[in-house]
Amino acid sequence: MPHDPLLALRPWDSPEITSWRRLPMNAVDRRSGALCLDGSWRFGLLPSPDGLPADGPRADDLPGGWTVTDVPGAWTMESAGDPPQYTNVRMPFDEFPPRTPAANPTGVYERSVDVPAEWTGRRIVLQVGAAGSVLLVQVDGVPVGVSKDSHLAAEFDLSGVVRPGRAATVRLTVVKWSDASHIEDQDQWWHAGVTRSVLLYATDPLHLADVTVRARRDGRLRVDCAVRDAAGALPAGWYVTAALDGRPLTRDTEFDRLNAEDMRVSDFLGEARLRTVVEDVRPWSAETPELYGLAVRLHRADGSVADTSHHRVGFRDVDIVGRDLLVNGERIYVRGVNRHDFHPLTGRTVTVEDMRADLVLLKRFGFNAVRTSHYPNDPALYDLADELGFYVVDEADIESHDHAHEIADDPRYLAAFVDRVSRMVLRDKNHPSVIIWSLGNESDYGANHDAAAGWVRRHDPTRPVQYEGAAKVDWADPALASDIACPMYAPIEDCVAHALSGRQTKPLIQCEYSHAMGNSNGTLADTWAAIESTPGLQGGFIWEFWDHGILQRVSDGRPAGRAGAGLYGNGVTAPGHRWAYGGDFGETVHDGAFIADGVVFPDRTPKPVMYEHREIAGPVRLTYGEGVLRVHNHQHFRSLEWLAGEWLLVRADGTALGAPAELPEVGPGGSAEVPLPFPLPEPGAGEVWLTLRVTTADDEAWAPSGTEVCLPQVRLGAAVAEAPPEAASGPAVTLDGDALLVHPLLVSAPVLSLWRAPTDNDELGGMAARWHDWGLDALVREVVDVREDGARVVVRSVYATGAGPVRHEQVFTPVTGGVRVEESAELPAGLDDVARVGTVFETVPGLDVLDWYGQGPWESYPDRSAGAPVGHHSLPVDELFTPYLRPQESGGRHGVRRFTLSAPDATGLAVELGAPAQVSVNRYRAGDLAAAAHHDELVPRPGCVVHLDAAHRGLGTASCGPDTSAGYLIAPGTHRWAWTLHVL
Repeated sequence: MPHDPLLALRPWDSPEITSWRRLPMNAVDRRSGALCLDGSWRFGLLPSPDGLPADGPRADDLPGGWTVTDVPGAWTMESAGDPPQYTNVRMPFDEFPPRTPAANPTGVYERSVDVPAEWTGRRIVLQVGAAGSVLLVQVDGVPVGVSKDSHLAAEFDLSGVVRPGRAATVRLTVVKWSDASHIEDQDQWWHAGVTRSVLLYATDPLHLADVTVRARRDGRLRVDCAVRDAAGALPAGWYVTAALDGRPLTRDTEFDRLNAEDMRVSDFLGEARLRTVVEDVRPWSAETPELYGLAVRLHRADGSVADTSHHRVGFRDVDIVGRDLLVNGERIYVRGVNRHDFHPLTGRTVTVEDMRADLVLLKRFGFNAVRTSHYPNDPALYDLADELGFYVVDEADIESHDHAHEIADDPRYLAAFVDRVSRMVLRDKNHPSVIIWSLGNESDYGANHDAAAGWVRRHDPTRPVQYEGAAKVDWADPALASDIACPMYAPIEDCVAHALSGRQTKPLIQCEYSHAMGNSNGTLADTWAAIESTPGLQGGFIWEFWDHGILQRVSDGRPAGRAGAGLYGNGVTAPGHRWAYGGDFGETVHDGAFIADGVVFPDRTPKPVMYEHREIAGPVRLTYGEGVLRVHNHQHFRSLEWLAGEWLLVRADGTALGAPAELPEVGPGGSAEVPLPFPLPEPGAGEVWLTLRVTTADDEAWAPSGTEVCLPQVRLGAAVAEAPPEAASGPAVTLDGDALLVHPLLVSAPVLSLWRAPTDNDELGGMAARWHDWGLDALVREVVDVREDGARVVVRSVYATGAGPVRHEQVFTPVTGGVRVEESAELPAGLDDVARVGTVFETVPGLDVLDWYGQGPWESYPDRSAGAPVGHHSLPVDELFTPYLRPQESGGRHGVRRFTLSAPDATGLAVELGAPAQVSVNRYRAGDLAAAAHHDELVPRPGCVVHLDAAHRGLGTASCGPDTSAGYLIAPGTHRWAWTLHVL
């Protein structure tokens, strides 16, 4: 067999080698007529590429022999010998760039391919959609090429190697670790394999080498075509035509005059330009994703078609004017999310159906933008973004987090930086959805970035370039390689201050904000209120879309595989399975549950924050004041005609009224007064809320008609203070020997609670450690005094903490059918930030349904409650709990006025709150949740654990970003609350 000289060069340890014999990246559509090589391949896993024979391994060379695997796929999701590994910043091995570890898993894929006989005389190309991190290709034992970049396709010309009409053996050797791994240090699972589709296609020797489409919002269209001939010099007489929705484009004669004769006769690369102007063009935007069909054809001299490429064209402009990012001349809000290519069963391999489901879900919850963190996503995602309507920040596959400073200026990596950025641009330049190019992520800032930015700006001046590493040096410096100030987790106060400083020179759009790890995303509504009220601020991208939990079998600790038998839905897994995070596959170097930081669970179930975002981003808003009700259109380009509405009036007494709503004809950004659908309540009638349920009027590409879009709500009548219930003349309150309330429906008496099962934000933000040091998770109650005043009983207690004593008083008063409890807790000055102040008790079994009047039906907290309208709600207790991947505080409902817990026969208990309170009802004590690493370790209690919180700390995003605002912290001093317990 021929010797492979590349093995001696060790391309996996040579950053200067970015590829060998790989064809240039282009935007020509090659899907038509291609042979898909996806499916079963022979597979063998070697411990390293060292000693790999030039003619490939034999069965005896492979520790496990040959097996069969599916392509596309990651062997890390299938092989017990090399499971997934999660790290965030640090590399999973100790070697410094560009070195790799001696233990370097190397996968070898082989299959036989029947090359069609009708491809005789044609140019034959192999396309490998993605392989990481180094790909070496052989065909029939002949070295064909090498590629690096785990997230972009590599193409190789096989014309001189294969024979049409005969079978060929294709071998793909994939080396897991390489010098490129040091610039692919993204916050995600480390995988290896051939993770996107493999194609074999043929073209005429005379072929389209590239197509560049530039379509302006005024209808001007320019199409630039590059042509090559496999034989070298172009034949005479070739020409290019194009048609837009069947309408021919015209040749640019000025362009022809400059290039015609030499280009048409002898150049190895020919160029042609075609133009047209579309009258009454329908511009493309995320709200109005209008697309036209473009067909580009290359003709031989006799007029026959040699090559064709199809494109979907969107007419739109992207500009920066002053400190505003404009799309089609309009200043937009970027309501974005960061997204990885991810699936809990297949790792990095995703299908078109998967990606459509991702984007449809995001669209339904008000998102209009995606940042492809932190690499170019699967090509189909951009087609879907064009179709469904998303603004895309397209990000290059560059992140050198662990060695960022050294690599940013390392000339050995210069070619890799420019190669990765330029190939991304060449692939994705014709997508209207792509409005910004990103140079990568968390790689410091150096000359390598400037070189890549220079290439982009020369090649594509129609889009801005961004890079957080450059922008963080100075948000306002125009000389740095970022046209947008795109900070990461900047406090909103700092953003507002910059916008008001007079120094701002660029749009400020955070590339990451509001870290969605566990029970999180506090102050999201406050953040957007600041953005919308501050010129110069235009939004950002939440981190991130997915919780990257991998479905794992508990029995053997391995990934569950493609079958998905353990998928259960609603964010939970079937028995015998769990969502795995860092460390669950036996790896010693890992970053734990930090991989679980998305707005959806691994099965794509929306987390409660999605409803918060949906309301914040809703296209319709309501305001009410001085008897005037107004409907506001909060869109940039679209009227309200695509929406329908329904009014719902809710009273505190439990009555509700409904009526159809006719939305006014309001243009983008406008508003209109509408009549009240119901008579105003009489003064003093109590709390009354008016909700507008907004739905799609007709079918949309992302939602059928009737899909709920948002639920704006206004209050028409304020609550009326009610007198506390009168004391009953019945029997006195019963206390046990520890001066605790005895009640037939309670198995655990109401006591003071100052602690919650720490959220991920609490843990990583340092609050959980303080609470533990103070002893809030193990409070010991000491009764100081018990006094009886007729039927009324006063119990005074003290709880010792590491910051001083907490004095607690409970006053029990019997009332008709129950007992009223008035409480106070005096927190010493040292307890300046506790988790909650309130009451906790446990009920008897059998009370399985919660009905409440307050915010809902979704989970809500003091700093994340905009998406939960006030109303009358009902859910089974087991559906109240939110199964965040690492068990923690969850399932709370904010602003609850009253609730009942009932059995199927309608017996149970009712609680009236003296003021709207934070309430949670579930099957677990806080200690149960804090002690568990996964949900399969939790054992539900037979009754309900009930928390009534006079004050509850905000959630914030301190796991990676700002904590909650000061207004959502719990201050020392005296806290008072009251509640009444009734028997149903």
